[in-house]
Amino acid sequence: MAITNAIIPVAGGVGLALAFKVFKDILAKQDGDEKVQEIAAQIREGASTFLRQESYYLGIYSIALFFVLLIALGLSTAVSFLLGAGCSLTASFIGMRAATQSNSRTAAAAARANPREALMIAFDGGAVMGLAVASLGLLGLGVVILFLGFEHSVGPMVGYGVGATSVALFARIGGGIYTKAADVGADLVGKYEAGIPEDDPRNPGVIADNVGDNVGDVAGMGADIFESYVNSIVACATIAVTLPIAGLTSLTGVDLNVTGAESSVRWAFAFMPFLLAIIGMAASWYGMAAVKKQNDTDPTTVLQRATLLATGLFLAGALAAFILLPGVKIVLWTCTLFGAACGLAIGLIAKYYTSSKPVYEIANASKTGPATNLIAGLAVGFRSVVSPMWVIAFAVLIASWVGGVYGVGLAAVGMLATTCIVMTIDAYGPIADNAGGIAEMANLGAETRAITDKLDAAGNTTAAIGKGFAVCSAALTALSLFGAFAETVTLGKSIETSHAIFTITNPKIMIGALIGGSLAGLIACLTMTAVGRAAGKMVDEIRRQFREIPGLLEGRADAKPDVQRCVGISTDAALSEMMLPGMLAIAGPVITGFLIGADALGGLLLGTTLTAVVLALFMANAGGAWDNAKKFIEQGLITGEKKGSDAHRAAVVGDTVGDPFKDTSGPSLNILIKLVSMVALLIAPLLAI
Repeated sequence: MAITNAIIPVAGGVGLALAFKVFKDILAKQDGDEKVQEIAAQIREGASTFLRQESYYLGIYSIALFFVLLIALGLSTAVSFLLGAGCSLTASFIGMRAATQSNSRTAAAAARANPREALMIAFDGGAVMGLAVASLGLLGLGVVILFLGFEHSVGPMVGYGVGATSVALFARIGGGIYTKAADVGADLVGKYEAGIPEDDPRNPGVIADNVGDNVGDVAGMGADIFESYVNSIVACATIAVTLPIAGLTSLTGVDLNVTGAESSVRWAFAFMPFLLAIIGMAASWYGMAAVKKQNDTDPTTVLQRATLLATGLFLAGALAAFILLPGVKIVLWTCTLFGAACGLAIGLIAKYYTSSKPVYEIANASKTGPATNLIAGLAVGFRSVVSPMWVIAFAVLIASWVGGVYGVGLAAVGMLATTCIVMTIDAYGPIADNAGGIAEMANLGAETRAITDKLDAAGNTTAAIGKGFAVCSAALTALSLFGAFAETVTLGKSIETSHAIFTITNPKIMIGALIGGSLAGLIACLTMTAVGRAAGKMVDEIRRQFREIPGLLEGRADAKPDVQRCVGISTDAALSEMMLPGMLAIAGPVITGFLIGADALGGLLLGTTLTAVVLALFMANAGGAWDNAKKFIEQGLITGEKKGSDAHRAAVVGDTVGDPFKDTSGPSLNILIKLVSMVALLIAPLLAI
């Protein structure tokens, strides 16, 4: 078994080697002219500076928590926590580095009128992020398993997950505040007040806006998906290790007490999520390689083909794994199937609400002003919650019917096993967006911008799909983590006793649920308020520069915007505002668990999950729909309306409100769902009933 366990970190190492190869291929591509490289260097330096400063704060936090965990839970858990935090940060740095090298090369390829090459460079930039996320997740967890074995690694695996999730929350909140402060400020003053185009070089906020795409939508999103990926594996493996022998027997159909095969069967069930993750990474790599061999230039077709091919290959490989791995019933493959299908369905639903009929409803409502635009967008956002919730409920129903709480864990792994391709496609979006911004600022011409706009349009859709996927993967992962938490705190107790503790008639469950719901609302409030404050400072600074720098707004050659002031405003705001929400997310479950009890903490997990999933779906889809409603008007898709019209100005207001919805508050709630679950699971041994 120890030799087989070594496959896990080896697979992670192979994935990292592939990521390095793709990155070297990107660097070998022809870069743009001197102006393009100058702009790209400013974006790259701004992103690197922010991540370095953010890492400094996260390093202090991680070291402090290391000593807390060392005292409370032991050396292996504390070290694993640092390892998880380090791997998450490393994945973010790798993805950001690849994105900021790909953006200028994508723009340069578009300037050479080569849309296929531009598409492939942006795709490869995303592939580095995707491979890094999946590989580091497997490598880090694999090292823990290799040294400790499954039977002694539950606490350390959870510690690894808490490290990854803590970094993800701070990175997502910090990156989200950074990007939306710059985006909202640049849009309000530039497009709404001054009437100049998006990414116009006269606007002092556009460099900060493009930096924000990398620190928020690449580094932040990478950390988000990384911890979802890791925690789905941790939850499933933890359930396998802690499941009572009666539950394990029901999954195998064999009386393990009689056969004496408990140890080998338990190992097989614990190893299965890792094996599925390895198959998913291999399937993703093949899917990426296959689409690159074709000559299609339509971004949407290429991205969809890669996703479907990778998913199909993964399901075929997963079926083989269930057939070949001893002791695991083949019927459990159904759980994996429904988890993967749930992910695809959520993506299609998000695509419908952010790029189809509902967007036209919002765009047409813009004709009567900002108020009706906002009302229509809010309505679409709330309506978009219904279908995903039913899809998740159906997937959980089937998975739990087939495999109980372990089946729900398999469904979460099934959804996230192809994280490599999911993250590739999600990171592609901000790279394409940056390429368009660079093309505009470097005056590469309308033909170049037409190519980058086509790439960016596909990226907007993939971003909406990625956000929907992140929310629903968080829900499935949290449900499986809840199962692992319940198994841990009631370890050794009968099923009847466990049910008596975690029942709706227990008042502590309701108390915890109410606290959990309020925690989700508080985090949403804090992140929205932070963006508002930071955006206000950005608006004041851009107005000041337009007012005080002679000839800047007129576009005189000798008038240069002070972009570093705007970058500094976003950086300072993000770093100062990210700490309070992050600390509350960790303190909430700890205080509830130790002051009220494990049953109240179980209620908190339930309340946080339900409230945060609804809010996150609402914010992600409403924000995406508002964004595309503005773009539909700009593209001439709304009869009688065009860029600069009153309807367009109203749509810009809606998009500005939706920006922090979809890129700051909504994503922070995804991570909150899993962070409270991981913290609860981490302290569960101290709360055992």
